[in-house]
Amino acid sequence: MAKPRSVFICQNCGASHTRWAGKCDSCGEWNTLVEDGTNGGIASGPAGLRSSRKGRAVTLTSLSGEIEEAPRIVSGIGELDRATGGGFVRGSALLIGGDPGIGKSTLLTQAAAALASKGHRIVYVSGEEAVAQIRLRAQRLGVAHTAVELAAETNVEDILATISEGKRPDLVILDSIQTLWTDMADSAPGTVTQVRASAQAMIRYAKSTGAAVVLVGHVTKEGQIAGPRVVEHMVDGVLYFEGEGGHHYRILRTVKNRFGPTDEIGVFEMSDKGLREVANPSELFLGERSTKSPGAAVFAGMEGTRPVLAEIQALVAPSPLGTPRRAVIGWDSARLSMVLAVLEAHCGVRFAQHDVYLNVAGGYRITEPAADLAVAAALVSSLTGLALPADCVYFGEVSLSGAIRPVAHAQQRLKEAEKLGFSQAVMPAAGDEQNAGGGRQTFQPATLSDLVVRIAGARARDADD
Repeated sequence: MAKPRSVFICQNCGASHTRWAGKCDSCGEWNTLVEDGTNGGIASGPAGLRSSRKGRAVTLTSLSGEIEEAPRIVSGIGELDRATGGGFVRGSALLIGGDPGIGKSTLLTQAAAALASKGHRIVYVSGEEAVAQIRLRAQRLGVAHTAVELAAETNVEDILATISEGKRPDLVILDSIQTLWTDMADSAPGTVTQVRASAQAMIRYAKSTGAAVVLVGHVTKEGQIAGPRVVEHMVDGVLYFEGEGGHHYRILRTVKNRFGPTDEIGVFEMSDKGLREVANPSELFLGERSTKSPGAAVFAGMEGTRPVLAEIQALVAPSPLGTPRRAVIGWDSARLSMVLAVLEAHCGVRFAQHDVYLNVAGGYRITEPAADLAVAAALVSSLTGLALPADCVYFGEVSLSGAIRPVAHAQQRLKEAEKLGFSQAVMPAAGDEQNAGGGRQTFQPATLSDLVVRIAGARARDADD
């Protein structure tokens, strides 16, 4: 018999190579190829020795027909249900990632207890903690009395044999996918082969039985889920649990969801009793802002279907360095460079001799380009030393020509601002959106220079008074 052929698998991206190399050709990382004698879990050998079967014909159907809405398991935790699109879908696989100690296990323990109290069978399998540690957390959260079934196991075959006994579980939580291993692969736990094979076995169980499976994934220093990206493509939904160590709130962000909208967020507040829902995150992000300080602008943003107001803080100070500093927290640094270039090229505002620091209050992270206008207003306000109106919100995209481009959901942004007591808005004007302000006082600049003139005009009006 021919000797089985070994392959070398990249531990970063999962790509297979026929020979070892110092650099992976797929992702470009160095020293990530590891020999795998199992060929990725697939038996190898000469083509003549492999058994083959004749394929069977499958039934083809049309696009039209009845649509059955996927049944969901509602946890009762509003922010978690919002992020998942209305609850856990039966037969689906969900991947949750986050930094160590951010609260992933706490959130899933609370969710498991909430579902178990409604009569669902919940199985919580931990590969990183002992059963006693999970019980201690449950006692701290006050949910130790719920009928959640616990296990501390890492072998996939043993886990499947355990949960297959008795009534089918409604939800299976596996913490974490990097600790699981299967007999189908000879690699060590945590390698690409084991992670992929273990995830595939659990997803196959979810699809065949109708039980919802939640996988917990480690996060790398870059903030992405560790292991092969193929796992993110295999599951039905991917959630990231975000938060800063110095802040007491946590954000559950949806980046993939086959059964609901993406870019949804759920906001929680961490306390000694666990995670508490934050129904109105705008009040949380604006709770301690100073209304008379220059360099602060309130941005009316959108997270999925939810409007969120956040304060953008800018500090422009003379630089003693030959190359001024540009520091950003909570926003894209490349986008800040673009806004600074537009202000210099089209508005005559000079930042070449100034350090620029930009921060989104509360550690909140903004991803949409609609924040360009609020960032520009905060930068000009800090440079001129003029405080912006305390009851005004800003949103709009800035183009390289200096024009203000319209953004979606203007009505929802304005309604959220009005609910929190903001009576003014600086927003783009385009077509039907010109009347979006209703009875509110709105300023709709055509170019960024119009906004700079308006902010600088406040100094002239104060001098006249």
